[in-house]
Amino acid sequence: MCLIAFNWQPQAPIPLIIAANRDEYYARPTQALHRWSDQTVVAGKDLQANGTWLGMSLGGRFAALTNYHDGLQNHPDKPSRGDLTTAFLKSADTSEQYLDALALRAHTYNPFNLLVFDGTTLMGFESRHRLAFRMPEGVGAVSNADFNVPWPKVSRLRDGFTKILRDNQFAGDSPTRQSGINALFSLLSDRRTAADKDLPETGIPYGWEKTLSAEFIHTPDYGTRASSVVVVELKRANIVERSFDVNGFSGDVYHQI
Repeated sequence: MCLIAFNWQPQAPIPLIIAANRDEYYARPTQALHRWSDQTVVAGKDLQANGTWLGMSLGGRFAALTNYHDGLQNHPDKPSRGDLTTAFLKSADTSEQYLDALALRAHTYNPFNLLVFDGTTLMGFESRHRLAFRMPEGVGAVSNADFNVPWPKVSRLRDGFTKILRDNQFAGDSPTRQSGINALFSLLSDRRTAADKDLPETGIPYGWEKTLSAEFIHTPDYGTRASSVVVVELKRANIVERSFDVNGFSGDVYHQI
């Protein structure tokens, strides 16, 4: 997962709304959002490493992951970071307990950011700093740097998300609920790249940096494979996932938990 925006309102009828894109090579085998046959998990699955980038448990837990872009610190022999989301969804630990334990072994993975919700508390984790923290109320976002680092696509997504929340009601069966979900998917589909002067420096070549500066990525070999919108209410949650391949849109899936 390479881009996540979220609205955290713990005292509201809808405490958590998520909009996220997962970017990956088209050749990497993937199963779309589904209920896993051997677990109480609803998520897409990376069939190469058998983990997930984003998902929920039937008990209302949520987890999502982004990789940290650093051309100097990524080693192919380290374990898959998708194991971290899966382990949290299967765990009975609170968000704080899980992240405290993870801090002791985070260095065994390539750098990552993790967003976890245990049904009560939303927390973030930055592996480079072994830092776990409670999320403040409001809109936040993370891409492939630390949380809320203002890369152009992060800033655009936060601003757009904030406007959509202002213009649409998501609670209950509000008539603007579906239009709000559609607007979030439209936000995730933005293919604009950043101006050269605004590009981050992550140790990768200029052309690749430019390509990755868009919210939605599409190249002959690599791109946005899934866009997800998650609406967590007090007694239910809804997940919609739109899948993409090298030829474009390939289908969508809806689950209610």
